[in-house]
Amino acid sequence: MITLHGPGGVVAEGAACAAPPPHATWLDLVDPNETEIALAEEATGLAVPSREALSEVERSSRLRRRRDALYLSTPMVSFVPGDLSLRPLGFILTRERLVSIRFQPLAAFDTVKQRQAEHDGPETSVGVFGALVAELVDAMADSLEAMSDALDALSTRVFHFDAAQGGQAAPKRRDLALRRILGEIGRRGKALAKLRAALVGLDRIVPFVASEATWLKPEDHAHLDTLHLDIASLEEFETRLSETVQFLLDAALGLINIEQNNTFRVLTVVSIIGIPPTLIASMYGMNFKHMPELDWAWGYPYGLGLILLSALAPAVWFKAKGWF
Repeated sequence: MITLHGPGGVVAEGAACAAPPPHATWLDLVDPNETEIALAEEATGLAVPSREALSEVERSSRLRRRRDALYLSTPMVSFVPGDLSLRPLGFILTRERLVSIRFQPLAAFDTVKQRQAEHDGPETSVGVFGALVAELVDAMADSLEAMSDALDALSTRVFHFDAAQGGQAAPKRRDLALRRILGEIGRRGKALAKLRAALVGLDRIVPFVASEATWLKPEDHAHLDTLHLDIASLEEFETRLSETVQFLLDAALGLINIEQNNTFRVLTVVSIIGIPPTLIASMYGMNFKHMPELDWAWGYPYGLGLILLSALAPAVWFKAKGWF
């Protein structure tokens, strides 16, 4: 889809974008096909990069200047709860016009479009670019705040695990609960990594525009500087959340190790308790001819009692030591 926007909202859509009026400052391409890319190139006289070109990871591919046009790209999350898909987002910025190329719906773009439709939006290409970046930064801040709340709840689950499981829950139930916690930590860490990639991309784009766009006004520089500081603060917040994820992962793995040690401890106690009775039973099972107990009327009860006593003695010792 291709739409052309100006200070008053949508100026043209589809093929009508081929001849943009002077006041149209923003050309928005959403998952464009070859025909729409050709229309955008005809309307702006600029080469529109493909999705593959926007997905390249080298800094020189994401930030470059061609004559008076700045070509910018960054991975961007979808901001859909539970599915932070990471897809490329590109900008072509000139003095007269901004071209955006994206491959997913983004609420930040809809917000800026609504502001323009209400005659409350930016009027210049740099103003539109700054407004879009500001909305994306706000959306990232909201996502990180939601992530912080989720990690706080997850921390409660980890460090109050025994209380949540009733202390004496069945091993299978405890194992399943730990698996769920570990999976949740992994999903949060994966989502946080995607947000980090988007933040790093914006952190590179903003100062590049500030240094390479020679037509910027003082107020444009001030706005970009503010955005850069906001992004830096979010990166610090994201770093703290990443440390929290690693801490929770270590704690969850520690709980799993404790559960495994408990299992091995039970097996050790059972095996040690079973050794003395086995030794006694094997000794009296040799059936040698000259064994005093063979002709003893109380030999059988004596043997059973000895086996029972040999099993109880280590069990009492382990109980006194607090092994179970």
